[in-house]
Amino acid sequence: MIYININNELKKYIEQNIFPSYQKNDNGHNLEHIKYVINRSLMFANEVPDINYNMVYTIASYHDIGHYIDAKNHEKISSEILEQDKNLKRFFTDDEIIIMKEAVADHRASLKSEPRSIYGKIVSTADRSMNLNKTIKRTFTYRLANNPNDTLNDVIEDARNHINKKYSKNGYAIKKVYFKDKDFDNFINECTKLVANKELFKQRFIEINKINTSEESLMFILNEIKKYNEHMSFDEVVYAVYIKLDTNLSFEEIKQKIINCIDKQKQLTLIK
Repeated sequence: MIYININNELKKYIEQNIFPSYQKNDNGHNLEHIKYVINRSLMFANEVPDINYNMVYTIASYHDIGHYIDAKNHEKISSEILEQDKNLKRFFTDDEIIIMKEAVADHRASLKSEPRSIYGKIVSTADRSMNLNKTIKRTFTYRLANNPNDTLNDVIEDARNHINKKYSKNGYAIKKVYFKDKDFDNFINECTKLVANKELFKQRFIEINKINTSEESLMFILNEIKKYNEHMSFDEVVYAVYIKLDTNLSFEEIKQKIINCIDKQKQLTLIK
């Protein structure tokens, strides 16, 4: 990871007190993603004269922190968490905190308005995936968490439409890119070709997300749904898993396989 002129005490505070919160987010907005955005933010910041790298680092570190609270309004919640963090007053002026708050609030690609500062433009540009496989995985985990009762076909088509609207040549994400990025341009071309072919997209989606009846796949889907839908009963969660599978097995057969997987994990835990 790139760290350019970052205050060591600030970095230590964020690593110890902010980064752990990302364990609550889904896989698409976890700490790996945050570090990716930090690196890209610092890279773009190099192109801006007199930029404050501590501010850039902090904005990128906080930009998705509220995702687990409300994914649809996470940019607003994340900006408020940053603003209300009194510890940041040790490192920044009130005016700098306001700029950082606004940058976090402005970063989301789907927002119609342009970021209010260069800091918002930096994190908005940095917060763009350039790995199609990871993007496809993110669309799956997001829908497991937020649309647990959708069928596999519904999930796949919704994911395809999302990637098309966001990352195709006419996608809204392109409008929020404020720095030249050849890798991102190549990514857009790849996305555009894939989403144009429904069958190819479906095959790629199932392959990348390893959607099958293996123990690994069943438990991943089960745990992702349970993690974000605690109100659902065991049978409801199992049924939600079942309708995510392209299988000839019955619901009862899938349920038994899941029970066997859970029992196996319990036994392994006892042995350890």
